Amino acid sequence: MTSKLQLKAVSKGFKRHTPDAFTALDQINLDIADGDFITLVGGNGAGKSTLLNSIAGHFPIDSGDIYLDGESISHLDEEERAAFVGRVFQNPAMGTAPRMTVAENLALAKRRGHKRRLRRSVKEDDRQEFAEMLSRLNLGLEDRLDTEIGSLSGGQRQTISLLMATINRPEILLLDEHTAALDPKTSKLILELTNQIVRNDKLSTLMITHNLQDAIDYGNRILVLSHGSILYDIKQEDKANLTAIQLYQLMEGV
Repeated sequence: MTSKLQLKAVSKGFKRHTPDAFTALDQINLDIADGDFITLVGGNGAGKSTLLNSIAGHFPIDSGDIYLDGESISHLDEEERAAFVGRVFQNPAMGTAPRMTVAENLALAKRRGHKRRLRRSVKEDDRQEFAEMLSRLNLGLEDRLDTEIGSLSGGQRQTISLLMATINRPEILLLDEHTAALDPKTSKLILELTNQIVRNDKLSTLMITHNLQDAIDYGNRILVLSHGSILYDIKQEDKANLTAIQLYQLMEGV
């Protein structure tokens, strides 16, 4: 498969030149193929969120380089990378504008990466597109286009966040524990929707999860991180026979 994203010797530390200095990413080398759906697991402080933040450009890396389709993107800031990086956070409130309607949020996401002014109006063609997109989910959200997104439930809001992150078919999709704040039933629904979108649009995706069974059930690769390094890169053929207990033992070094 064609390489989509490459990290070469990427390192990132925090609180440098202080007694509390630590390395969050330590010489990370990673090659993500076009259409890879990779789940990330590891304990607290393993470097999972720092890895996603580095790819998104949330902060500059200390050393190394990040390439998209063979071109370095390390010099681009977070706003510039937003044109080709989609992201969904753990908190359903992040990534959406609570006082704007569902339609306005989706329209804002659709215009992301283009020169634009902030406007509240939504074109009729866009409204029809959004209604059709939401109706396919069978959640009744197509009837709530004019509802302020802040009044939706956590699951509904996270559904909209996922649609906003993927509406333009980003080159890279980053999912930072995007179901952790939801109840089990809603979490399963969002994960199934995620899997459907990623597969249908062939999105190169990194998904952080603390649910080891979800890490096994979704995606074609698992990365096990510890202390800023990749301990294991488990491919599809080995992943198919892996149990949650075995994955936990790999994480713990048992």
